[in-house]
Amino acid sequence: MGRFRPESPNQFWLPIRIFYLVRPRRTPKANFSFSNRMNKYFLYARKSSEAEERQVMSIEAQFAELKEFAAKEKLEIVASFEEAKTAKEPGRTMFGEMLDRMDTGEANGILAWHPDRLARNSVDGGRIIYMVDTGKINFLKFPTFWFDSTPQGKFMLSIAFGQSKYYVDNLSENVKRGIRQKLRRGVWPGKATFGYTNDLRTHTVIPDQKHKLAKRIFELYATGDYAFEDIAIKLDLRSKYGELLMPSEIQRILKNPFYYGAFIFKDELYQGTHEPAITKKLFDEVQAVMARRGKRHKKKNHGFVFTGLMNCGTCSRAITAETKKGHIYYRCTKKRTSCDERYIREEDLLLQFKDMLQKVSLP
Repeated sequence: MGRFRPESPNQFWLPIRIFYLVRPRRTPKANFSFSNRMNKYFLYARKSSEAEERQVMSIEAQFAELKEFAAKEKLEIVASFEEAKTAKEPGRTMFGEMLDRMDTGEANGILAWHPDRLARNSVDGGRIIYMVDTGKINFLKFPTFWFDSTPQGKFMLSIAFGQSKYYVDNLSENVKRGIRQKLRRGVWPGKATFGYTNDLRTHTVIPDQKHKLAKRIFELYATGDYAFEDIAIKLDLRSKYGELLMPSEIQRILKNPFYYGAFIFKDELYQGTHEPAITKKLFDEVQAVMARRGKRHKKKNHGFVFTGLMNCGTCSRAITAETKKGHIYYRCTKKRTSCDERYIREEDLLLQFKDMLQKVSLP
């Protein structure tokens, strides 16, 4: 403590307390840095479509971006999961396997492009948040979204999952509205059938190079001389994989009203505005032929003893028989083959059977 000395008798003494500010000595702090390498992450990438031609670069692009992000943030990736399935509904196989493995403690963090890659439904989103609450998931890393395991972070994560679900629900409603509008306009709302293609510019269905071929299918079948398989062979109708069209595919074409200008959507018939390939009359004729061929005919017994007991020794086709001038003749049916075997009379065939039986008979 100091004193202030007065310069005259009229002044008085005033005690003054003087403080000296001394900078305290800094105590060194421990330098702890918790490295991300102490934590283990699962990498998850997903695209919505299973078709290879759709979103073909999505998985590859996600993996590239996520691995680059992991290297930058020094994250340890212990396993990677990829899936080509929509997250609109629960039940994704790889997603479920990843969470099950997290329950066992293989990893405590997930690395994904965005929360919408993990969940677009309330079940999967709720499971993620519950695993964060219970400590099964400690870290969620997204290059495009910030998350911290705090009440505020979990609240923002739930909002992100809710936005993802809203996007899917809204998209579904927009698609349904677009389909209803197409039906009002008489436009087929799906993938074009054989002989037509989808015009992406006008969003309509227009004829393609196989349009006249579709008409020819109806014309051949209406004659009653061709089966489904015969038409596929005669017109060389092949799938995109180069295989001959199956009889069921030919039948599907012949029963489709789209070719005369109408179409069926959800069991309801609509009049289309697309260019028809045939007339309604030809379509009805084809249905009549198909109905006649579809009726079960009572099997006639002609009394041919050996039919059904043997096959052609050259081409393995069935054997048929017919009566000519009082004699029964057996021959190969030659179905879908060019077998050269000729007729044989029943008497000669009977002699062949006797010879065969004598060779195997007991003495």
